[in-house]
Amino acid sequence: MLDQANATPTPHKQLPWNKGKLTGAKPPLRPKHVWSIRTKLQIEGRARDLAMFNLAIDSKLRGCDIVAIRVEDIAAGGYTSDRATVRQKKTGRPVRFELSEQTRQAIDDYLKAANKRPGEFLFTGRLGPDANMTTRQYARLVSEWIGSIGLDPRLFGTHSLRRTKATLIYRRTGNLRAVQLLLGHTKIESTVRYLGIEVDDALAIAEQVDV
Repeated sequence: MLDQANATPTPHKQLPWNKGKLTGAKPPLRPKHVWSIRTKLQIEGRARDLAMFNLAIDSKLRGCDIVAIRVEDIAAGGYTSDRATVRQKKTGRPVRFELSEQTRQAIDDYLKAANKRPGEFLFTGRLGPDANMTTRQYARLVSEWIGSIGLDPRLFGTHSLRRTKATLIYRRTGNLRAVQLLLGHTKIESTVRYLGIEVDDALAIAEQVDV
């Protein structure tokens, strides 16, 4: 019979951080999903969220870069520019992106409604006008937008927005180098992995592109 006093205690088994969570790359949104979210935000009059959603799709930026944008980064003259440059937090490298007419209009409407001025963060958080929105708050908003059109928020995330336009550009043009530049990747292999492209297909295309 085992002496309870001298029994070796069973070590506590730590649960993995991702237990119960769906992991892996988040897929891009389809055009119909983008339009559904955009339309819903327009109907509900959510100027900030519409501006943020459109900017995220067009800019192809990471969440940490979206929330760090200041007014002058995209609207130095009082109105949104058709192109902008933002320095990425992860790489420290600048990346340029285009802003469509509907995105510029959404941001202009938001700037006016929120009375935003140069020097301020474009999207402020709960800590006041001098603090930007947190990436966690941004992620919660993205989950809310995705859930509002009937998609499972566990399957999509902030990187879904970053991937959406980049994936469409690649599918329509096959120009991997262009997508690499738009995403701000330093290596084309990173773009291959990010888009989930078959390696043979990617290399065949890359061989046709002079850098």
